[in-house]
Amino acid sequence: MKTLRDVAVGQHCTVRKLHVEGAMRRRLMDMGLTKGTDIFVRKLAPLGDPMELTVRGYELSLRKEDAGKVEVE
Repeated sequence: MKTLRDVAVGQHCTVRKLHVEGAMRRRLMDMGLTKGTDIFVRKLAPLGDPMELTVRGYELSLRKEDAGKVEVE
């Protein structure tokens, strides 16, 4: 299983599934991370956490811990 955490800077991926339940799942979905959404990994912070993503035309910063719960293809 490949997660968003494993995607290199400068690559595109597509959300397949969220591996989290409850409030955290709702929060990720509210940020636009739903099945079929295209994501571009723009850059990483100097210490590697968080990641900066382009999702649905806006910039999103996401912790690597949370990115590990998003399965991508």
